Parts: sequence; structure tokens; C-alpha cells
Amino acid sequence: NKEKRKRGVFRRKRTLSYITRIMADAAAPAPELKEYPEFPGQKLSKSEYKKMLKRQKAEEEKAAKAAARAEREANQPTKKKSAEDSEADLDPTQYTENRIKQVIAQKQAGGHPYPHKFHVSMQLKDFIAKYESVTKDGEQLDEEVSLAGRIMNKRASGNSLIFYDLCAEGLKVQVTAEARAAESLDDFKATHERTRRGDIVGVRGKPGRTRKGQLSLFPSLTQILTPCLHMLPRTEGSGLKDQETRYRMRFLDLIMNNNVRDTFIMRSNIIRYVRKYLDDRDFVEVETPMMNMIAGGATAKPFITHHNDLNMTLFMRIAPELYLKELVVGGMERVYEIGRQFRNEGIDMTHNPEFTTCEFYQAYADYEDLMKMTEEIISGMVKELTGSYVIQYHANGPDEEPVTIDFTPPFRRISMVSGLEEALNIKFPEEGFGSQECEDFLKKTLKDLNITDLPLPHTTARMLDKLVGDYLEEQLVNPGFICDHPQIMSPLAKYHRSLPGMTERFELFVNKRELCNAYTELNDPVDQRDRFAEQAKAKSSGDDEAMLIDEMFVTSLEYGLPPTGGWGLGIDRLTMMLADHNTIKEVLLFPMMKPDTTGHQVADDMKKLSVKEDGA
Repeated sequence: NKEKRKRGVFRRKRTLSYITRIMADAAAPAPELKEYPEFPGQKLSKSEYKKMLKRQKAEEEKAAKAAARAEREANQPTKKKSAEDSEADLDPTQYTENRIKQVIAQKQAGGHPYPHKFHVSMQLKDFIAKYESVTKDGEQLDEEVSLAGRIMNKRASGNSLIFYDLCAEGLKVQVTAEARAAESLDDFKATHERTRRGDIVGVRGKPGRTRKGQLSLFPSLTQILTPCLHMLPRTEGSGLKDQETRYRMRFLDLIMNNNVRDTFIMRSNIIRYVRKYLDDRDFVEVETPMMNMIAGGATAKPFITHHNDLNMTLFMRIAPELYLKELVVGGMERVYEIGRQFRNEGIDMTHNPEFTTCEFYQAYADYEDLMKMTEEIISGMVKELTGSYVIQYHANGPDEEPVTIDFTPPFRRISMVSGLEEALNIKFPEEGFGSQECEDFLKKTLKDLNITDLPLPHTTARMLDKLVGDYLEEQLVNPGFICDHPQIMSPLAKYHRSLPGMTERFELFVNKRELCNAYTELNDPVDQRDRFAEQAKAKSSGDDEAMLIDEMFVTSLEYGLPPTGGWGLGIDRLTMMLADHNTIKEVLLFPMMKPDTTGHQVADDMKKLSVKEDGA
């Protein structure tokens, strides 16, 4: 309490002193105002004068500094804008013209912008594998390595230090180019002034790491091997997205998007796996004609071409089946072919006019054997290439939820006719699928189901195929076989041993799409001729996908085709699933596209600027 009283007394004294001072100031006379020479026309107190004088001095000092800085900048030489900086403001056409002129100028000066050879001592993947773990930060090894690749990024730190991202085979290595390490300072300056993003270069130097720990090659020599005449798109790390550009200019797509390369590596691995599976079982890989006098082996509309010397109309093959079976007749009991087929049909998400299949034929096998082999090939491939039987597939596009597909064998089996009867709660006529009664029944069924999108002609085979597509295939997200097709749908398959009017045939469906087609082969030449006659009848009624009679094939059957199983796989669709794409154009390097004429003007402009090299 005593302390509190002391503090209270102190506060009262301080307040009294403050009040006394204010009263004294109020009683004091006003300060004298007068005019000072520095501020004519203004009457100021002495304190105001001092403040204004101080402010004026500060402003004068500031102005003097600004003037001195301006004078120094005016006396300094103007920094010359580099050619590369100037090119940043050009549009793509101007950029290309500028680069062509640079190449021409180099040729005219006796240079060689397109050298014949550059020795590469290792690939980027080997460089990374060898030096990733043995180099230390800030260290350069006393070894010489030569690499080559495409420059995808260029960063300069002054005139004597330039960083490049060197890319090849989907990998990237940093190149740290220092003037002090160059074999020639003049060559260093000239070369790095010419390099642009997109150029293919060769570099020779020492492996090591920067002080910040980045694995790099420190070159003593940098050589431009191929200049890129076009401005690469600036994608800010998102890659090239425009689909039209990607499909038409797959080379640019591969340059800009590493994942595209991964897709076609997957495709190659799928073909390699199928080939190894068959080679390990003593199959012989063969090649059969791409052009045929008769479009046989499948029900599809062919492309027509003409041989001038023979004055003969020919058809691009729609399937290699008939030739392969003729080889089995000749004693080659296990044959296969991986190759292109051509069908003059529509283009959509899963169809392209030319596509790749694998077909094999094995003597003394039937469709039951082939179903087991199919389960082995497909499930084994998925497990080896993806690490699991279960995959996530974006069937509706990358932005939608994925579908889970389980390839664990055995696969589900659905007998076609009984499956349709169960799904639709119907009963097919006893007269058989070749009868008028069955055709009328199917037309009524389609009408009752309100199916109106089936194109003419409404043959029995087409109507059955439509019902299967709408009501059976839709059940098969996980792999499943639709088996035992009617004979009217399968002109090359052998009749079923226990189901009259049916054949020993199956199709494998995954995610509701056909992947494989196989059957016990028809080897009775009389029956085969009758089946061909039925197909010819369908063609005459307007079905341009029906087959014609191939007399040479029937003749080969007359020499004797052993009991044989035949199998076909669509490589493109399988690649779509395992590479996780929902359109076939993503798994074809050069898909069919409508004509594009926008590139003609660019080509004409380049012709005007072109100059031949010595010896060209």
C-alpha cells in the first residue's frame, strides 16, 4: 500500500507540471514571423524556417543523385539485344524463316550445319545408371563421355555459363557448359549463340555434379548436329494437348510428350509377348499377300486397288486367314502372322481402316484348346506387363472414373443363342437360323425392342449381331467368351458337335469390346462351298461385307486340311486397355485423318529459302 501511495503522488506531480507548462506557453507572446531570403514572399517562424530549409536541402541532394545516375547511364554503351532474345517476339512463321536464313548463311560461310557423324559413347539411360550414385556435389570425374540428344530447355547465366536440358529416349540429363572448360573460346561463343530449343546436339566432356547436386555433363565440346527450324510449342510443363496436331504430327507429339512414347513401348511389348508365346510352342511366323484377287477370310468391306501392268482389280486384304490355312494344308502345322489388315469401314473410337492383328493356326487343336490358350496368353501378358491381373482402365476418358478389369483366369463363358434367349426372355424358331421364319422372328424382336439404328440390309446375321452387341457384350466388362455362334454368322467355322445349326466358335470380349475371335476350322470342302454360296447370296441382296467364293481355297481343302484351330487377336484394342487409352488413335503412330492442306504454304516458303549443300 505504501508503494501504491508513492506512485499516486508521482503521477499527480507529473500532471501538475504538464498543466503548468501549457499555461505558461499560453501566456507567452506569439513567435516573431519574418521573411527569409531563401523563401521570398513567405513569413515564417524561426522553427518553420529551419524545417523548410532542411527539406529543401534533402530535395536538392536527391535531384543531384538522379542527375548523376542519368549521366552515368547515358555514358555507358548500349547493351546489344541478343539474336535469341529478339526471336522471342517472332511468330512461328517468322521464326522458321529466320532460322532457315541462319542455316543458309552458315552454309555460304563454308560451315556444315548438318554434320555426317558424331560419336556417341553411351545413351542417356546408361549415363544416368553409371554416374547417378558415384558423383559428389561439385565434383567432376576424370573421364570423357559423349552424349547426344535434343535440347528441350536452355538457360544462360551470363555469357560464360549455359545450362541445357538434353533429352533422348524419354530421359533428361543436364548439360552445364562453361567457357573455361571449352576447347576453343571462339567456338564456345559461336556454338552457344546458335543453339536453340529443339536443336539436336552432341556434347563431349566430363560427368559430374553441380554444387547444388545436379547430375550433369560438363562439356569441352558442344556441336549442333541438326538445327530445329521450327519453334517448339511452349506448354509450361503440361505437354502438347491439341489432339489434331498430335495425331497429324506424331513426331512433334513424341518430342513434347514422353507418355506417348510409353504407349508405343507398351504396344511393342504386347507384340513381343505374343510372338514369344507362339515361338516357344514351335509356331512358325510367316508373311502372306497384302493384295488379293478375292477379299476373303472375314466378313468386311475391302479397299479396292488396281495393278496397271496386269490390268487387274485387286483387294487389300481384310484377313490373312485363307492363306494361313492353305499353309496348314501344305504341312506347316503351326503358323502365325502379325500384320496389317485393311477394311473400308467407318472410323470411330475403336475402329481405324488399317489395323494390326495376330492370327495363328494349329493343326489338331479345336476351339476348347484355343480358349485355354487365350486365357494363358491374355492373363499372362497382363500380369507380366502390368504386374497384376487387375487393371484400372479409363474407358470413358482420363477425366472420368476408371473401370476395374480383372483378367484372372478362367474367363466367363456365354453360349450365344441360349444367352440371348435368357437375356431377352424369347425362344428362337425351331426351323433354324437359315429360315424365313427366323428372319421374320428377328425383325419382330428388333421392333418390339425398339431397335431402329441397324443399317440395311436386315439379314439374319446382322440382326443377331445387333442383339448380341446390345444384350450380351454389355455384360462382359471382365474378360468373357461368347461362344457357339450360328452357322449363318460363321462361314469358316466348323459345325458344333452337340448344338445343331451352331459352330464351334468363340469371341473374347473385354470391357464390352471384342478382342479375340477363334474357332474350330471348317475343313469339309463341300460344306465350305455351300457356306460360301450362302455368303454370295447375302452379298447379292446388298450385304457388301459378305464373302465371295474363293475357289483356290476350296481346292486346297480338297487336298485335306487336318482338324485345325484358328485364332485372331486385335493388337490395337489390347494396347488401348493396357496403355489406358479410350481411343484407337492414341495407340496408332499414324492414324487415318482427313486431308489437311494448311502445310502447303509453309512448304512453298521453305522452297524459296532453300540452298543446296555442296555435294547435294
